[in-house]
Amino acid sequence: MEPQYHIKCKEGDLFPYVIIPGDPNRVHLIGSFMEDVKKIASNREYTTITGYYRGVGISVTSTGIGAPSTSIALEELARIGAKTLIRVGSTGALDEKIKCGDLIINTASVRYDGATKDYVNPFYPAVASYEVTLALIEACEKLQYKYHVGIGASRDTFYGGQERPSFGDYHQFFMNNLIDDLEKANVLNLEMEASTVFTLSSLFGLRAGAILAVFGNRKTQEFKVKGEEEAAKATLESIKILSDWDKIKENNKKKYLYPSLL
Repeated sequence: MEPQYHIKCKEGDLFPYVIIPGDPNRVHLIGSFMEDVKKIASNREYTTITGYYRGVGISVTSTGIGAPSTSIALEELARIGAKTLIRVGSTGALDEKIKCGDLIINTASVRYDGATKDYVNPFYPAVASYEVTLALIEACEKLQYKYHVGIGASRDTFYGGQERPSFGDYHQFFMNNLIDDLEKANVLNLEMEASTVFTLSSLFGLRAGAILAVFGNRKTQEFKVKGEEEAAKATLESIKILSDWDKIKENNKKKYLYPSLL
């Protein structure tokens, strides 16, 4: 098989467990906590490494910012054998009780993005795998990180689409009240990729999850770049947990994880 057009990886290059940060620099951050790391490819926004964490083979591929580039990564990773995908990144919280440096594990995402509408109608839900979500929770508990679990929302733009000031004070009335309305609906955070990861993974029969470091709180206006390393470590630990659970399922000839199986 020829390498995939954008990510420049081919079948056999990657492990089934893949971490997908948006930022290529986060690929190297995650790799700093792994062993036997090898660079596989780098093209445009897509940088890929492989390595091991506590004996489990893991690949890391950056997706770039937003839904279109993320959809390309998902498509091409799926074609060469990715089975479990975990988005790790940063986010803005909508609940004033959530602090910078906390972690948010999204169980689902409001599909404000445009890319997934090219795949399925807008009523189709963007939902994380329950197994990946549980593994992320277990990892945060084990590492004693402060975390929150709930629904997020994915927007296609960073400024106008997230109620931030646009250049020259450009503004339209339809931009008003997004944050207040989402907060009333118990949506925890805004970011730009999770809805694409969840939707395409469900369509392709893959497992997916997301864990995000809170860099800002849109209600309190607090902003601090904190929690990036914790999110990376929790993601790696969650994959070790998933690997152990997958072996238990295989040994018991079970397709799904359930509490008494453990």
